[in-house]
Amino acid sequence: MRWHNLGDLIDRSGNLDKEAIIDLVDPRSPRTYTHRQIDGLADGVAKCLTDKGFARGTHIAIVSLNRAEYIICYFGIMRAGCVAVPVNIKLPRDTIDYVMDDAKIALAFVDAANRPLVRDGIPVIDFDDDGPTGFAATIQPGDFTSVVTGPDEVGQMLYTSGSTGRPKGVPLSHFGQLWAISTRTSGALNENERYIIAQPLFHMNGLFAIKTIFATNASVVLLPAFETRSYIEAIARYKVTAATAVPTMWARVVKETEFLKEHDITSIRRLMLGSAPMTMGLWDKIKQALPNVTMSIGYGTTEAGPAVFGPHPDKIPTPPLALGYPISFDDIKLVNGTENEGVLLMRNPALMTHYHNLPQQTAKAIADGWYYSGDVMRRDENGFYYFVGRADDMFVCSGENIYPGEVEKLLERHPQVQQAVVVPLPDEERSQVPVAFIVTRAQAHPSFDDIRQSYQHPRRVEFVNELPWAGTNKIDRKALIDRARSLEAGKGWSA
Repeated sequence: MRWHNLGDLIDRSGNLDKEAIIDLVDPRSPRTYTHRQIDGLADGVAKCLTDKGFARGTHIAIVSLNRAEYIICYFGIMRAGCVAVPVNIKLPRDTIDYVMDDAKIALAFVDAANRPLVRDGIPVIDFDDDGPTGFAATIQPGDFTSVVTGPDEVGQMLYTSGSTGRPKGVPLSHFGQLWAISTRTSGALNENERYIIAQPLFHMNGLFAIKTIFATNASVVLLPAFETRSYIEAIARYKVTAATAVPTMWARVVKETEFLKEHDITSIRRLMLGSAPMTMGLWDKIKQALPNVTMSIGYGTTEAGPAVFGPHPDKIPTPPLALGYPISFDDIKLVNGTENEGVLLMRNPALMTHYHNLPQQTAKAIADGWYYSGDVMRRDENGFYYFVGRADDMFVCSGENIYPGEVEKLLERHPQVQQAVVVPLPDEERSQVPVAFIVTRAQAHPSFDDIRQSYQHPRRVEFVNELPWAGTNKIDRKALIDRARSLEAGKGWSA
């Protein structure tokens, strides 16, 4: 492996004067950074932390929207041997306080908008502060020799989204993440790619993509957050060639049919989607908008990383919606089902060793070196794996197991349906029944009878303009379950 520190992915034998980041934190004044500038500033962060006396292993937070300084600090923190802790700024304030306390944060890099989320007593360096203690005055480009890390040394700690209680800290080692990057950078990636990132960098999807981009000396258009039209505009203006995203983001992109006629996004040749379920309906709609795009569906978890599946060794093309073929058959297995369908267990060098301060949760998640993903997978005759649904999301209706994702796939094949989410509703007779929230295509007005024609059809439907999102750009299913119960109580369903 050519790297020894997760913060030091730069290829100094390459052209360091080529563009690395086009930062659209202020779209009226784009800021462009070269690889040389990012490298020097990351070294400046590492030197600053060392000069301030922060010991190896100290937890340093980043509390900010996406911007160039976020990436600079992320790399610089790890170069110094400290642990980078990107904080989910969408969480409630008391949960952020919990994360900061749980991680024992010694210093936080912040932007002005999110500075109030850091409680008094934790020192901050503010990206937007032009004064003598702000980022620009404190961080000076320079040379720094990155710490050579040990085999199990932690480089970053990400917190799970906390949809089922308090977020859990996931310490991830330099070595494990570097191994995962090495599996992703040996193929068709090249330095001429221009990516776009709008998903939050506190989440593994965007953060791992950034590491891959820098490991291949490519470039990225960086948006502070995802907003559909500004995302489309940026792709068109900067002729973006590749994107990694959460499927829900592209469900909103393809809905903008008129806006897409005015903004040419066909420069995109590669689209990698992951972190949430994908349907064939959405796949087809993206293909209509981008006929020449090569699409792939990624799979990974915060705890075990994104290097689980890859191309077929016999060069059989990966079918639509398939996650790929196992990188190592020795490191995955299916349990609690049949030989070809069950919950995925996995192990690999990227797997965390424990949850931070949570021995009981660790014991539930990892046994004998195997991580219980909670994701139900199906394997086809060629050995390709497909995501079926979360074991936790499965519910029983009249004695039959129902996975919401399977019903959603069927609903989205309907020509008038743009997007669908299915959740369970308690039912005295049948235990639970599926109900659906549906975004229709433009000018479409399907009836409930149209929707009922699908297998495992929903018993209730609400037609909505948009679906609610959680902080990680995924659908907020909990909010929809609450909404379903409220609609049932008030008899407020569309059908």
